Amino acid sequence: MTNLVEQFGNIDIYLFDQLLWGNIAPGMKVLDAGCGGGRNLVYLLREGYEVFAADASAEAIGHLRSVALRLAPNLPAENFRVEMVEAMSFPEQFVDVVISNAVLHFARDDAHFEAMVHSMWRRLRPGGLFFCRLSSTIGLERGDLVKQIAGRRFLMPSGMEWYLADEALLMRLTKELDGELADPLKTTVVQGVRCMTTWVVRKPA
Repeated sequence: MTNLVEQFGNIDIYLFDQLLWGNIAPGMKVLDAGCGGGRNLVYLLREGYEVFAADASAEAIGHLRSVALRLAPNLPAENFRVEMVEAMSFPEQFVDVVISNAVLHFARDDAHFEAMVHSMWRRLRPGGLFFCRLSSTIGLERGDLVKQIAGRRFLMPSGMEWYLADEALLMRLTKELDGELADPLKTTVVQGVRCMTTWVVRKPA
């Protein structure tokens, strides 16, 4: 009997929600942009989804290819590409779902953030779903350990600099993309250390 970790991997719990609600369903093409080692793709590979992925790390893509070879040997290795999110070579309007999990807060600045968002949005078919988890300022309070450097650049308790979106930015981009929130913005506050927001947008059909 397959245990839950074997079946689902270390899937993000909010992405798991999308599976439960049927927003990600068998037969869909899924692109994980900034996939890392593919922790969110184990279940999809096991269940026969047509999966694509991109990451700037050759090591991460190499690991994902080995996982895919074991779980979904019929998928071509070229489905998994060493590429920056803002410069992916995948065709436009070719997948039903784009996953962006813990990627956008590594943007250098406003222009880089929006370049990544628009790159992912272009890959979605009409009616497709953009699922994004990113760190934000939503829920941050005075006295938290996150310190603003300039603009949307913040020094995190880990010592890393992150780009933190805010609600106004996410809602403006949703409107500019002519998208519709498939779920209200939801933010998890991690005890003054970071705030992780789920941003799920449906592309017009």
